[in-house]
Parts: sequence; C-alpha cells; structure tokens
Amino acid sequence: MTRLRITLVTIFPDYFRVPLSLSIPAKAEAAGSVEYRVVDLRDYTHDRHRTVDDYPYGGGAGMVMKPGPFFEAVESLGCAAPIVLLSPRGRVFAQADAMRFAAGEELTLLCGHYKDVDQRVADHLATEELSIGDFVLSGGEPAALAIVDAVVRLLPGAMSDLDSARTDSFYDQRGISAPSYTRPPDFRGYTVPDILLSGHHGEIARWRQDEGERRTLARNAGKGAGDAADAPADRAGR
Repeated sequence: MTRLRITLVTIFPDYFRVPLSLSIPAKAEAAGSVEYRVVDLRDYTHDRHRTVDDYPYGGGAGMVMKPGPFFEAVESLGCAAPIVLLSPRGRVFAQADAMRFAAGEELTLLCGHYKDVDQRVADHLATEELSIGDFVLSGGEPAALAIVDAVVRLLPGAMSDLDSARTDSFYDQRGISAPSYTRPPDFRGYTVPDILLSGHHGEIARWRQDEGERRTLARNAGKGAGDAADAPADRAGR
C-alpha cells in the first residue's frame, strides 16, 4: 500500500498537533495510509530572532513573509510536487483536488501569515496556489487543515465505510448529495419522506438522484446570483 506523506510548513506547528491526533486524520495515520510531517519554518532562519517576515518593498501596510525560509525548508526536506501555497488568490480547492492528492505519494502545504508571502514563493517554489474560498484568514493553517481532512478521509483505513466517502457531495464530479434522515421517523411533527421508509431501493435511488440534482441546481443558481451581486465594480465582468 502506498503511503501519502503530507508536509505542513508553518510558523505555528502546535496548531496541527491536536487536530491531526483526532478522528479521521488519526485513523488514516494509524492505518499506515498517511504520514504527517509538521515543519517549523523558523528552523530555517539564520538570525537569533528567527525572523520570517520583513517590511514590503515599495511601502505599504503589513509585513511580508521572506522567501528564504520557505525555499530552504522545502529544498532541505526534499519535498516533491505538488507543493501548494495556501493563498486567498489561489484557485478554490475542490473535491477533484482532494481525489488527486489522495492518489499521490506526497503533498506539501505552505502556510503563510501576516499580510502576504513574497511573490517569489508562488512563482518559483510552489507548483500551485489554492484557497478554500473568497475570504481572508489570519494564516494558511485553517485552510491546510481543511485540505488535509478532505484528502485523508479518502485513504484506506481512514473510514470504516469507504462507500460513505464515495457517495459524498462532489465525489467523482457528482453534485450535492440528497438529504439524509435517521430515527425517529417523526420528530416534533417533522416527518421523514415516505419514499425512504418504503423499502423500494430502486425508487429510493431515483429519489436521491433527483433530490441531489435539484439541490445542485438551486445551489448553483444561488451562487451565481450572489457572485453577481457581491462582485466589486472593478472586478465585474472579469
């Protein structure tokens, strides 16, 4: 069995200690499907203050993370592609990316902080930039954890029922999944659809497909309207 090695480069290594020791990420590691390598970026600095940031050329607010520590960390560890810089400028991470990463042998996630990361990291070190949505976080660590969870749940041993992952929303280019219900069948007058209690598996499968398609269309329609309404004037039409 191939084991995926995930390297997380960060100035806050403790951020990952507990999440990676719980639930699906921990099960995947115990099964031998994944190895986590959490790297402190400050270990690749050369001054007594372990400095990883500096003022931006040209002036402006905030601090910029220096390129040197990122390059030294990745090169000294021999990290192989994909090397992902987490950035709000990046393409939005999708289920297809999770499946692509889960099928590989290595994944390196570079977590930025402060105002920005020196552009040379994106241009000459990272193989791609990804985000988890059109919003800004304090650093790349929360985004990295989201990506790790999405990836490792697809690995052998991570879930007791792998079919559960294979019927998720967005899996294998599938849209939104159908609604899910469990006991009791009547909760405060809110009832489970009769079709799910019928025992007719073919009809249930058709209902789930229809409901999934309906929800996908509704979500996409709402998303399109929201994008148009929220687009800044200087970005509209791009």
